[in-house]
Amino acid sequence: MKPEPYALLPGIRIILWCFFFLAVSVGITRATDYILGPGDVIRISVYDNDDLLTITRVSDDGMIAMPLLGQIKIEGLTVSQAADLITKRLADGYIINPQINIFIQEFRSKKAIVLGRVNKPGLMVMSGPTTLLELISQAGGLEDDFGETVTIKRKAKGEDNVILVNLKLLTEGGDLSQNIAIQDGDTVYVSKAGMCYVTGEVKSPNAYKCGESMTVLKLITLAGGFTGKASRSGVRIVRMVDGSEQVFEKAAMDMVVQPDDVIIVPESFF
Repeated sequence: MKPEPYALLPGIRIILWCFFFLAVSVGITRATDYILGPGDVIRISVYDNDDLLTITRVSDDGMIAMPLLGQIKIEGLTVSQAADLITKRLADGYIINPQINIFIQEFRSKKAIVLGRVNKPGLMVMSGPTTLLELISQAGGLEDDFGETVTIKRKAKGEDNVILVNLKLLTEGGDLSQNIAIQDGDTVYVSKAGMCYVTGEVKSPNAYKCGESMTVLKLITLAGGFTGKASRSGVRIVRMVDGSEQVFEKAAMDMVVQPDDVIIVPESFF
């Protein structure tokens, strides 16, 4: 039975989903890295000073009110940065060596748009700190023909910034530095993989994903390997270059292919 054109190998699919669950379970984004903003409800406690316990909602102008200190602007600060700010102010003539703890009791509603090769693209509501993998999981996971790049468009200080994430390094290489925190208003686009076509004397001729490091041998392996009648030394690659067809005869097994290449395995006559 031939595989579907965009089917992932079962082992890769299992590894990918396990990685999603691992990323969610270990809590890649810590609460201390969460960026505070209007609508968040926080609980501020000061060790051994119960009278300073404060539960407050961040106002529309990014301010909170706290005993002794009055109004404090915390919008745009992470939880840990806000704790440091309050600590410094209390230490300035109020409390000796204050120990501050901030707990988020209610997250404001944040939104991000997910487009491209996910199963349920659209507007996603994030109720708390959310990483890229968590957002993709919320969007129903990746489609089989997902590519190697995720593009994140983010507005910061009135300017549009573009962040590129190597999805292959993240999902296959385990590079958690690629699993960045998603912010309110982000637009996330998951690219589509390039496809190569394998035909001729292979066991499962079909279309297969081909990334940057895909070689002739890897593609033939994906196609089930050579048949008994294959001419292993006569493999050809047909490639469109500037609108013209270019043929590479007797292609080496370690030759790197490009999207839309056609790999032809001829029959051996001997």
